[in-house]
Amino acid sequence: MSLTRRSLLRGTALALSAPAFASLSPLSRAAFAQGANPNWRHGLSLFGDLKYPANFPHYDYVNPKAPKGGTARMVAFGTFDNFNIVVSGVKGSIGMGVDQLYDTLMAPALDEVSTEYGLLAEAVSFPEDFSSVIYRLRAEAKWHDGKPVTPADVIFSLEAFKKNHPQLSAYYRHVTEAKQTGEREITFTFDQPGNRELPQIVGQLNVMPKHWWEGTDEQGRKRDISQTTLEKPLGCGAYRIKDFTAGRTISYERVANYWGQKVNVNVGRDNFAELRYEYFRDSTVALEAFKADQIDWRNENSAKNWATAYDFPAVPAKRVLLEEFEIRNSGGMQAFVMNTRREKFADARVRRAFNFAFDFEEMNKQIFFGQYKRISSFFQGTELASSGLPQGDELAILEKVRGKVPAELFTTAYTNPVGGNPEAVRNNLREALRLLKDAGYEVKDKKLVKASSGEPFKCEFLASDPNTERFFLFYKPSLERLGVEVNVRTVDDAQFENRLRQWDFDVITGSWGQSLSPGNEQRGFWSTQAADQPGSRNLPGIKNEAVDALIDRVIFAKNREELVAATKALDRVLLWNYYVVPQWTYGKVRTARWDRFSHPDPLPKYGLSAFPTVWWFDADKAAKAGSR
Repeated sequence: MSLTRRSLLRGTALALSAPAFASLSPLSRAAFAQGANPNWRHGLSLFGDLKYPANFPHYDYVNPKAPKGGTARMVAFGTFDNFNIVVSGVKGSIGMGVDQLYDTLMAPALDEVSTEYGLLAEAVSFPEDFSSVIYRLRAEAKWHDGKPVTPADVIFSLEAFKKNHPQLSAYYRHVTEAKQTGEREITFTFDQPGNRELPQIVGQLNVMPKHWWEGTDEQGRKRDISQTTLEKPLGCGAYRIKDFTAGRTISYERVANYWGQKVNVNVGRDNFAELRYEYFRDSTVALEAFKADQIDWRNENSAKNWATAYDFPAVPAKRVLLEEFEIRNSGGMQAFVMNTRREKFADARVRRAFNFAFDFEEMNKQIFFGQYKRISSFFQGTELASSGLPQGDELAILEKVRGKVPAELFTTAYTNPVGGNPEAVRNNLREALRLLKDAGYEVKDKKLVKASSGEPFKCEFLASDPNTERFFLFYKPSLERLGVEVNVRTVDDAQFENRLRQWDFDVITGSWGQSLSPGNEQRGFWSTQAADQPGSRNLPGIKNEAVDALIDRVIFAKNREELVAATKALDRVLLWNYYVVPQWTYGKVRTARWDRFSHPDPLPKYGLSAFPTVWWFDADKAAKAGSR
């Protein structure tokens, strides 16, 4: 399961170990199926016992007495022309932070793995075979217009996402029916038993107001949830849109009479009176805006900037603080992604040759100040990453797909080519040429061409950010030494998104965040079903029977040990098919902030910086940091 939007696509997935809560007996199961006396719970966990008992006052990692007020100004990149999250996967560019207008049925605990407690829902129940789930809404849950949140809203929301959002449609596709089964109860029926994370997947649903979307706007025009809009949407969350300038800035204000401010999962969070996102097209301009005190907080993704750009007077004066937060809640892959839908990248030998042409060690030295290490797993940074040779349960799982996977994965540990010196680079390029020759290419007049047709090998690297462009430009000369004709093209954010949705690219930079316990979202990442689905995260266009089978092993794992083994097997098969050229990772989030804020100590283990969620505006610090 991917990171929930309310937490930090707010993207932690759920472990598929045996549930920590008591199972129902066969008799109770039969009663459940008939709708009689369900066994209600206040939280769900697939990773161990629930930390917090029923009616707990608040999460341990918050300050329940945190002052309310102040503004947090943050950075957003690109542009926006849409406030409708239902179509965010296929239409327009969604405004930063819009999902916080809505509450979900459950809310994650940032100090537990794969654990959620009731938000819109006060209770949840399901049978021991996980074939369905019932959620019971809180009677006090209200929309910002004062109308109650109803089962009809929940059902409407599920249907809207399944119909209009391809990625979430795949995520929720196992929900075959949602119907009201009580005054405040909704029963979701699943397509088959045994999918242990489905009850929590349903709990992550952003609930939308049916009555508002079926109404009319101020001009009397009927609203359409299948279209983009810049009308301020009605929500039920802690914030609502205060004002905005399309494509430039969005401001959210805390709702004074928010229905859920005293619900235990909300106590001590959402402390700022205003959250403001300033949009920038260029990261250099955004950095200068931060230095000029036009922005309060920024995450720094550039190693060069982290090493050289924070030398202005406010830093040594401690008015600006630089801090790194360890990433404990996720891992994943960031890579140059080759589009296998195009014939030129259909052969794994060509894709592997591209990896041999990439000199990470030299790039790390010249561009990144030696700060990064090479990624070698699609689950980098977690216990789920494969290494060495497959053994034990992982080997047993791989044996079932032996004839459908590269034979080398059974005998050779996956490693990336290592460069960094002229001899290593020459050897790597020599191996790349051998692979290309085996794939049917040859070099003529210093041009790589298809031996059978003489067609030159041309490749376009597509970017939407100048920072990405510089990585491509570093990579380009190595590929040109192989005879590849390389073009680097940078387009604006809207063009990039449109080309991505149409799978109109050769190579892009892509990333997949992975939680500590993957599940159903893996279908959206790698499955045959998602390969041609607009808006899916299967960027390489993977269509592989073995991958599909291993995804099912991950989803239907019966305990944590099986989940780990199945995920390692999936990782190994993805690596050995060379769908991507792995890039680099750091393991920490770099942040810079003007010293106007405070936070609980310690911060939640799995919440990264947890800004602005559990932080608050500190008036005393603000006075010392200086006036805005």
